[in-house]
Amino acid sequence: MIDNSPTRHPMPTRDAKERCRDFDEVTLGYDEETAVAEARRCLSCRNPSCVRGCPVGIDIPGFLKKVSERKFDEAYSIIALSSSLPAVCGRVCPQERQCEGNCVRSRIPILKEGKPCGHMEPVAIGRLERFVADFHRLQGKEEKKRIVPNGIKVAVVGSGPSGLACAGDLAQKGYDVTVFEALHVAGGVLMYGIPEFRLPKKIVEYEIEGLKKLGVKIVTDVVIGQTLSIDELMQEEGFKACFIGTGAGLPRFMGIPGEDSNGVYSANEFLTRINLMKAYLPESETPIFHPRKVAVVGGGNVAMDACRAARRLGADVYCVYRRGREELPARKEEIEHAEEEGVGFRFLTNPIAILSDRGEDRQSNPDFGRVIGIRCQRMCLGKPDSSGRRRPEPVPESEFTLDVDCVIMALGTTPNPLIRSTTPGIETDARGCFVIDERTNETTKPHVYAGGDVVTGAATVILAMGAGKKAAKAIDEYFNNK
Repeated sequence: MIDNSPTRHPMPTRDAKERCRDFDEVTLGYDEETAVAEARRCLSCRNPSCVRGCPVGIDIPGFLKKVSERKFDEAYSIIALSSSLPAVCGRVCPQERQCEGNCVRSRIPILKEGKPCGHMEPVAIGRLERFVADFHRLQGKEEKKRIVPNGIKVAVVGSGPSGLACAGDLAQKGYDVTVFEALHVAGGVLMYGIPEFRLPKKIVEYEIEGLKKLGVKIVTDVVIGQTLSIDELMQEEGFKACFIGTGAGLPRFMGIPGEDSNGVYSANEFLTRINLMKAYLPESETPIFHPRKVAVVGGGNVAMDACRAARRLGADVYCVYRRGREELPARKEEIEHAEEEGVGFRFLTNPIAILSDRGEDRQSNPDFGRVIGIRCQRMCLGKPDSSGRRRPEPVPESEFTLDVDCVIMALGTTPNPLIRSTTPGIETDARGCFVIDERTNETTKPHVYAGGDVVTGAATVILAMGAGKKAAKAIDEYFNNK
């Protein structure tokens, strides 16, 4: 039975005034009745374009049909064939640009008095994936899989989404997989980069425990390139192949005056202190400045995370972005949640200097060097640049100052140079990203593969997972064809 409702069922959320005072999850998820009703909006297309939009190739019509029939366990089994992190992806993936962006429903016009007045909304695939994964987790059911070990050791460097996806696929094929993580907990960007209110850490920990039950070993506090090198893993530790999924954790800055002031953070550091170290808790041993007013520079999902985290520390927050609202790269849902929580947006605005207290007497002034404002210039949009977006251009004589005591730079990240600088034979491009064979994800060093942000630069969780799965398939094919 197909439900022809033109609009999707809304996702319940906590009240904005309440939620912006804590770090508990904002969205509440579908209940069973809503999930079934939403799944029945799927048209069960013969050639499902939604699947083509999914980087890991989930059988979306298949699992939606099971949800519509209330066979939630069977729906989970279908998802699990392609994704090892469904509860994560259901929460943080940009479905509107991937599976949902390809949904046929979004191309069906809505007619009013016989005339088109917009289009139907796509099926809420991400929300349903989250529902199925949460239902499975809360039921406490375990998937028992018979795995035949093949004795081949594979090292995975980094426990973020690409590394976990690669490890999970290889483990299911019988490989002896060890994941090496530099931090004290596994999960990579899922743990240190995405706030609790968007992705509860218990969800990540549950998914990782599932991988451990497949036989994946996770070793923390090991910095590959320092504690051990890639060559040592391959030549001395007995690993026959290695996958590098270390992400892109090196922050970018603008290079403007005053960026060395006290109170300037990279979004990476700010979010790591909050997400991984729980710096917002009174009992936390990791300090973080509780600002009065914050400027977050940037317009992506990381910028939205930083804005919303800063609000929860009690600050007034400005998102400073040099283009307009239409050009914001962040997910629409995250922008809406940020606005509901009181984040102010300063569009067509570009910082040109950070101002700080530079009083004469450094010894007697405890605030010497601390941020007291950010100098900005208004922008207008000119002709498109190399990315296809209209280039922001300064408006003459339009400078002004925002009164802030903290600035967070959310301008993107690049791969850390440690592995490339300690591994002979691995080539990187001008951005410091690994050069790979696009068919297999193998680097220029034999039997060493890479994927995710370390190859593409900062991207999405699901794209990183897709890269990890591609590498796992290539590794398995190599050993099967030897």
